[in-house]
Amino acid sequence: MSDVRIIKKYPNRRLYDTHVSRYITLEEIRQLVLQDVKFRVEDKRTHDDITRSILLQVIAEQEEGGDPIFTTDLLEFIIRYYGDPMQNSIGRYLELSARLFQEQQEGFTDQMRQMLGQAQQPLQVLKEMADRQVPIWRSIRKEFLSNLQASAKAIKRRGGRDGEDDDTPPPPERDAMP
Repeated sequence: MSDVRIIKKYPNRRLYDTHVSRYITLEEIRQLVLQDVKFRVEDKRTHDDITRSILLQVIAEQEEGGDPIFTTDLLEFIIRYYGDPMQNSIGRYLELSARLFQEQQEGFTDQMRQMLGQAQQPLQVLKEMADRQVPIWRSIRKEFLSNLQASAKAIKRRGGRDGEDDDTPPPPERDAMP
């Protein structure tokens, strides 16, 4: 039997889990993710892999209710990178950042468990842990900003070439409102 669970999406928009032989909901898809079950969602007619599309639906459902993770500013930031030369870089950056965050959270949880039973000064231990994380985040931020800067320079160079023959004057400056 395959290690990857197959879920088929029917034209009526229902999801059929072949492992348990029944229809399931997006909430049950979310539970599979939380349980770290490997699965693939495929379109029943075309057999195309539509897992990403279904996962985006799960995220949209979670964002609509309760306390969203994605702020409007963050969503706008991500949208701006579609079609941009940095699109692959931003996706990889977000993925690595999320992985690092998860690893740090797991390490932090383990250290907290140990600390609660052993530490005489838990706040000092927390401060030391935070101090060790700062260089890692600075390094990630520095690399990201460096990539952004390189992309901005490339776009600016392209814009300069594209606008050389443009006789259109710049828009007039607006007066400040009193």
